[in-house]
Amino acid sequence: MAKNLSMRAMAVVALLGLAALMAACKPQAGGGVTSDDMSLGSPTAKVTIIEYASLGCPHCADWNNDVFPQFKGKYIDTGKVKYVLREFLTGDAQVAAAGFLLARCAGKDKYFQVVDEVYRHQRDMYQSGSSPRAVLLNIAESMGLTEAQFDACVGNDSALEALTKRVEGYAANDHIEATPTFVVNGKVYNAGEMTMDQLDKAVAEAEAGAK
Repeated sequence: MAKNLSMRAMAVVALLGLAALMAACKPQAGGGVTSDDMSLGSPTAKVTIIEYASLGCPHCADWNNDVFPQFKGKYIDTGKVKYVLREFLTGDAQVAAAGFLLARCAGKDKYFQVVDEVYRHQRDMYQSGSSPRAVLLNIAESMGLTEAQFDACVGNDSALEALTKRVEGYAANDHIEATPTFVVNGKVYNAGEMTMDQLDKAVAEAEAGAK
């Protein structure tokens, strides 16, 4: 991955990880959905669930792989919930940053496909002797990007700085300290990998409060 992220960009990621760890406040309600957010589901849904997650976070990967498909089918695809993913850089910050940059380069229509693929191949990147770059490049090529486009994408300092500013804002303004963190209609749930039972209860409570 060092081949594709400039030294300055890697320094930004490293400093960002330190800044996030220094955020001492407890999590509070996430801010309103913005144009920078990536989302799925009906914009008129009564319930909005924001997940602060990192592509370098094993717990986030477990939730994506084990719970998200059922959650998506039950709530997002049916129009009951608008789901928002907010990018954070816990765990392996370089993998997370490169993965999110790649997802955004792929475009909004393929963003969540890339995110899912990175999560599902996360363990491959962490194996001894593995090459995170090779894994991410394979994902990029499966989305129609060339190697040159991939290198330009993950080496884009401006895009990385924009990602950094978003994450710094989540740490400073929303007081996010760990991933995954879920916010359901403004209420923070500190359960880590929320189960479907926990999500069912959270959605039911939010629906009742939205009437």
